[in-house]
Amino acid sequence: MRSKRFSVPETKKQWVLFLTGLTALLIGAGILLSSGIRKLNRIRQKHQLMRENPVVEIAALGIKAPVLEGTDQQTIAKAVGHFAGTGDFGQGNYCIAGHSSPLYKEYFNSLKQAENGMTITLYDKQKNRYEYTVSDSFLVTPDQTEVLDDFGDDRITLITCNDDGTQRLIVTGIYGNS
Repeated sequence: MRSKRFSVPETKKQWVLFLTGLTALLIGAGILLSSGIRKLNRIRQKHQLMRENPVVEIAALGIKAPVLEGTDQQTIAKAVGHFAGTGDFGQGNYCIAGHSSPLYKEYFNSLKQAENGMTITLYDKQKNRYEYTVSDSFLVTPDQTEVLDDFGDDRITLITCNDDGTQRLIVTGIYGNS
């Protein structure tokens, strides 16, 4: 006696159910394929941006992000952004803004776990290293822009939103032995 592994639909209702199931399967496979391709493109774009631009890293928190010039939404949608007119590598107050979100994988999601003494490494385009030591972490309101000012020392200031977006988390680090 032979067992049936696959039977051809015999009635119109069976054909409709079969075609509906097949259609759902193909649509699901298409969505997964499309999603996978988008994810691979984002990963490829991130690696390309990190090769061609400065990079900020806090290894202890798993943060590694390309730094682009500007802080407009288009820029920080794909990287973190350096505030125009703020410091330079190892000089002045080098200020960077990046997104964080409890729902999405954003570059600064784990920044709220920064602790004094952690190392922040900034790489310029030539991949020269500038090491900063986390010295402070605090919240401000969005209108408290004095965190962008020059404080007479060499520091890095990282800025992101808190979880509900009503405040800004500020993490500062002092360069070298300043």
